[in-house]
Amino acid sequence: MQKRRQFSAEFKAKVAIEALKEQQTLQELAQKYEVHPNQISSWKQEFLHNSASVFIPAGNRKGKKKEEKEDTAKLYEEIGRLKVEAAAAR
Repeated sequence: MQKRRQFSAEFKAKVAIEALKEQQTLQELAQKYEVHPNQISSWKQEFLHNSASVFIPAGNRKGKKKEEKEDTAKLYEEIGRLKVEAAAAR
């Protein structure tokens, strides 16, 4: 039994871009890269579907998680402070 081949993101992008250029047929590209034409079509559609994410500002891509962690830490700190104040008020 053969294992499935795994392709890098760079390889998929390269093949998808060539398919988008339409200088060769899907069959020709399939022979050139030794993959099924349906696979190339799938990569092409995925490439087109996710292409808008390239234009998201760099600060919005990775910074959100860091900001969320900082906000969460601040909220927990506030909760702790309020609990201490409430306990002291009793």
